[in-house]
Amino acid sequence: MDDVDAVTRAVLTASRLLVSLSARSLAAVEDSVTLPQFRLLVVLSSQGPANLVTLADRLGVKPSTAMRMIDRLIAAGLADRQVNPNNRRETTLRLTPAGLGVVEDVTSRRRNEIAAVVERLDSGQRAALISALNAFTEAGGEPAAPGKPGDVYPLGWADTPPQNTA
Repeated sequence: MDDVDAVTRAVLTASRLLVSLSARSLAAVEDSVTLPQFRLLVVLSSQGPANLVTLADRLGVKPSTAMRMIDRLIAAGLADRQVNPNNRRETTLRLTPAGLGVVEDVTSRRRNEIAAVVERLDSGQRAALISALNAFTEAGGEPAAPGKPGDVYPLGWADTPPQNTA
């Protein structure tokens, strides 16, 4: 097996672990929020209020799909609609304080899950992992996560820290 195959196998194995950690972090809210809906909450949290077309574009879905997701989140009190003061014909979709709380709670759970695994590594392994993951994400075109050590954010799907939009 050449290096590319060995690295690919290792990354696939690690991705299974990360998906498992992500799923566990959502377990506390899975009765009220699906993974796609949570992703929408994260986008609103990290990139701020948006109209439907912009939000759908950020999510990579059709506006009708984004509308169904946002309708469910509004019904759950996690998002809301506001008339855009600059264009009264347009509606702006925003995160509510409850929605922000869900994002912060799930992000914190995920961070704790990952930290528990990382703590099992010795300092040399941690340094090697940082170097390898930074190289991997750079090669994949993913921007570096903002913030400083100890920040609860980032979760993903954005390149700016969360904004309280309520």
